[in-house]
Amino acid sequence: MPSSSSARRKPPLNPVKPVSLLTVLVAALRDASVFTLPADKILSSLFEKNRGLGPRERHVLAECFYFAIRRWTWLEAITTGRPIASRPSSELSSSQLRAMSVMAGFLVDKDKILRLTAGELHWAESQSAALSTFSAQYRFCVPDWIWGDWVDQIGEEEASHLAAYLDQEAPLDLRLNLTQGQGLAHLRQELSLAGIAAHPIDWLPEGLRCQGRPALQGLAAFKQGHFEVQDAGSQLLARLCAPQRGQTVVDFCAGAGGKTLALGALMRNSGRIYALDTSSSRLARLKPRLARSGLSNVWAIAIQGLNDLRIKRLKAKADLVLVDAPCTGLGTLRRNPDLKWRQTSEGLGDLLALQASILSAAASLVKSGGHLVYATCSLKREENEQQVEAFLQLHPEFSIDSAERILSRQGIEPKPEAQWFGEHGELRLWPHRSDTDGFFGVNLIRA
Repeated sequence: MPSSSSARRKPPLNPVKPVSLLTVLVAALRDASVFTLPADKILSSLFEKNRGLGPRERHVLAECFYFAIRRWTWLEAITTGRPIASRPSSELSSSQLRAMSVMAGFLVDKDKILRLTAGELHWAESQSAALSTFSAQYRFCVPDWIWGDWVDQIGEEEASHLAAYLDQEAPLDLRLNLTQGQGLAHLRQELSLAGIAAHPIDWLPEGLRCQGRPALQGLAAFKQGHFEVQDAGSQLLARLCAPQRGQTVVDFCAGAGGKTLALGALMRNSGRIYALDTSSSRLARLKPRLARSGLSNVWAIAIQGLNDLRIKRLKAKADLVLVDAPCTGLGTLRRNPDLKWRQTSEGLGDLLALQASILSAAASLVKSGGHLVYATCSLKREENEQQVEAFLQLHPEFSIDSAERILSRQGIEPKPEAQWFGEHGELRLWPHRSDTDGFFGVNLIRA
């Protein structure tokens, strides 16, 4: 028999080789390169497959991954030698994906966790020097169909500011739960005790903005429903709805229920809110949030379509109907940079038709004197102002209620440079002006 010392010297049968972070990043970009799945799902799946990664490694990988998504066509041009294109290529070799990963690591990984070689660092430095010579559209990788729309609406100079703004990481905003929390000062103290700095959003009564992107799910204040994570612009849309206590409210495209919860809190847990959606999986995400919130005035209903009998039963019974319509989502590019590659101008027509049909169906639920709020997180006029104009032509019984007046009655006043309001009384949040995601909202009153 071998001695115990020789047995100890024997190598293991299956030695574990440390995972190269650069290899992990290349794998993530390979999965993302076809742009069929949301970027956050790709990253979550990758972390699930590499559970040995620590918090710092995950953070750096996520930053590099999202940087590559935002700057994809520029990185692609560097690695392929081709001119910058308006759309990504679906055919990239492993070496090209690795070069893209190297460049992302060079520009983002300040702590050198990816451990790039001296040769890789030298190559990346030489290539990055040319970045400043490109126009804003190509430097920030904005597809032609999006860039042209921005220029038409706000001019090329301001479109450049918008592109630079949307290239940044989005902040983390919180909404105080008015039915559970004890005020913003108390919530700030709770967060501070957990080592989290947050400051009030001066124009938003229940809004806080965190410093950095801290983990919140483990906090007692989160588990007890004292706050919800919600962008300031989204919170403002709930305020535009101006729900009243005791009303019957329908959130027609409720999704995971962020605005549903905000409406319920503004109603002080009174009245009744029907949260409708065609996706039962999206509504399932509302369930734990609803339990934390303490609200008892919300009924979540998965509908089969616009002709669902449960919709017809609500005809002309609602004081308020919110239509947070399916849209291109281009106002959220800070959070979802892959949308500019996953959405196309060719698919816009079908989306506009869907929005119009949803808006028309939702209008039938509004009673006389009630309100219909149409909202998107898009920056495109076709999805916003033009959609409302077409609706009003078909439904002359509705008219626009001034967003400025509605918000002013609640003590909400924007800074002049934010330019929140459109010429017809709609709410129009351009991200670089309002420091929020991009939102459109209009409050229509039924005669």
